[in-house]
Amino acid sequence: MSKSNVPMARSGGEGGDEAELVLDPRIQESIGRSLKAHYDDIVNTPVPDKFLVLLAQLEAQEMRAKNGNLS
Repeated sequence: MSKSNVPMARSGGEGGDEAELVLDPRIQESIGRSLKAHYDDIVNTPVPDKFLVLLAQLEAQEMRAKNGNLS
């Protein structure tokens, strides 16, 4: 989508020539829904077995180090 096709409005501010571009609320809603859907997909994706094995190895190593320091 090119910049010329995105509905935007200029928000008038106090004290100068600075203007803030604001997206149409419907566009903001659409982007928000899309981002939420992507986030939900990522959160619900199972952790690969390889990572679980690595995490278990790290935990075992930490436990050995902790138990070794108690002696």
